[in-house]
Amino acid sequence: MNNKQHWENVFTTKTPNEVSWTQEYPKTAIDYIEGLKLSKTANIIDVGGGDSNLVDALLEKGYLNIWVLDISGTALEKVKMRLGEKANSVHWIVSDITEFIPDVKFDFWHDRAVFHFLTDNENIQKYTSIITNAVNPNGHFLLGAFSENGPLKCSGLEIKQYSEKEMKNNFQNNFEVLKCFTENHITPFNTTQNFQFCGFIKK
Repeated sequence: MNNKQHWENVFTTKTPNEVSWTQEYPKTAIDYIEGLKLSKTANIIDVGGGDSNLVDALLEKGYLNIWVLDISGTALEKVKMRLGEKANSVHWIVSDITEFIPDVKFDFWHDRAVFHFLTDNENIQKYTSIITNAVNPNGHFLLGAFSENGPLKCSGLEIKQYSEKEMKNNFQNNFEVLKCFTENHITPFNTTQNFQFCGFIKK
């Protein structure tokens, strides 16, 4: 089973309360975005958005230019169904992140739990190249991945854990670090996953 088939199967067979990454409200991302005081017309992308509730929260806050990317078309269709008419004002992208060729530049790039699935150097370098080209000068990037105290697998797949130092090193050539922090995520089945987050600004 290839990567896309794996994720299509996950989103076809499981509900949000059956997958570990579900958040009822994406408080970390929204607090960070609001702290940046982005314009309501800023171009915002949620990478690996799946059936996350971040797009709902962004629409509720009045943001007008939102993109949601996921490798699973099934995941995005679920969100569209949930949003109803509101889905028409969102840009939906079905793509593997390592093959993503954006046609706009972004002011804010959000990735909670995609990057840690890239476990080999080739794909990590592809990601860093894509985001470097995709984010505007002085644009922002919030990255969340499993920390050194987090799980070793997710959804049956191996992941790469990150320390603050490793996370910074991956992007230091083109991004400046604004803040890093760790956070415990409580899954729908009441287990704890420790995340490493870093917020960056494009040089």
